[in-house]
Amino acid sequence: MATYSFSQVDVFGSRPLAGNPVAVVHDATGLDDEQMAAFARWTNLSETTFLLPPEDPGADYRLRIFTPGEELPFAGHPTLGSAHAWLAAGGRPAIPDRVVQECGVGLVELRRDGDALAFRAPDFVRTGPVDEQTLGRVVGALGIEAAQLVGAWWIDNGPGWLGLELDSAASVLSLRPAFAALEVDSGVIGPFTPEEREATGADVEVRAFCPGLGINEDPVTGSLNAGFAMWLTREGRLPASYVARQGTALGRDGRVLISTDDSGDVWVGGASRTVVRGSVDL
Repeated sequence: MATYSFSQVDVFGSRPLAGNPVAVVHDATGLDDEQMAAFARWTNLSETTFLLPPEDPGADYRLRIFTPGEELPFAGHPTLGSAHAWLAAGGRPAIPDRVVQECGVGLVELRRDGDALAFRAPDFVRTGPVDEQTLGRVVGALGIEAAQLVGAWWIDNGPGWLGLELDSAASVLSLRPAFAALEVDSGVIGPFTPEEREATGADVEVRAFCPGLGINEDPVTGSLNAGFAMWLTREGRLPASYVARQGTALGRDGRVLISTDDSGDVWVGGASRTVVRGSVDL
């Protein structure tokens, strides 16, 4: 057993304790796969991450990401929270105001603007239309009515997401999924009315359902929001920059900030706040 520095970071919260926490183990060299998986099951958070020395010379650090059910090649809120923890612990990127993370999908670039962080959305590992049989099962498990469904698309950038566009934020919040019947990790997005935008400070409502990863509903999800942004901004159904709200159904109040740069790359950002600092024996 060895002692490791530990952080727990709240990511995407519109205020303290309103986002999605990630557990971060620093300098995790020496831990094997089973130890990492066991600790992720024990924390029972959406994700637990392990910071390691990079293997790619272009990276500042390497990150392994575990849900309670499996390891992921990429995830969004762990990317932001782990970069925040690495910087707070004294990490120095090779290029100022730019952090490069190595993970299962390769290199992921983050940019800094003061205390804020955003990651460049990675390319899809699977994209395209959804076959009718799969779509029918997912729609049935989520309880989506035919009039509510606008579109569906594979937006998998690592975790396996199937994206569903609904007619309204109200429809998103009305869903009561049958998680045992949901065979595909899926996300839903729907627009607010102008009056709702004024009241919430957000343009769309998002929910993420991923029982296959050991999490029925994820509070606030960077990878899913990245996938939605790449799909819907490129089709012109969302503006190049917008704000997504997520976590409402779970009593959270997350805000995900989407922007598109001049080269067409999508950036996904939000607040990160360290809540717990200490050590863990593993």
